[in-house]
Amino acid sequence: MQVNVTMLTPAIILAVTLAEKLGCGVNDLPLSLVLSWFEQKAIVILLTLLSLGVKNIVTGPTAPGFLTPDLLAVLNEKFGLRSITTVEEDMKQLLSA
Repeated sequence: MQVNVTMLTPAIILAVTLAEKLGCGVNDLPLSLVLSWFEQKAIVILLTLLSLGVKNIVTGPTAPGFLTPDLLAVLNEKFGLRSITTVEEDMKQLLSA
């Protein structure tokens, strides 16, 4: 799903509501989230998703400067946040989620 900032709130509400109706958590839904760092407001999107406990978010194409290797390691450990790799590997992982 491609989501820009104007779609973010309804998309999050939809995911949370769907999870509630299905009696599961957002992370149990078959969703794959890839967050592109093309705009500065991507950090707001990331922080919103992390505050909701959303896990296994993929980011790219390059990480912003504040996302140091140490911080990325912590976010990977706690939330499964990772950077994109190759198209083939990313598609394999996203489609198997």
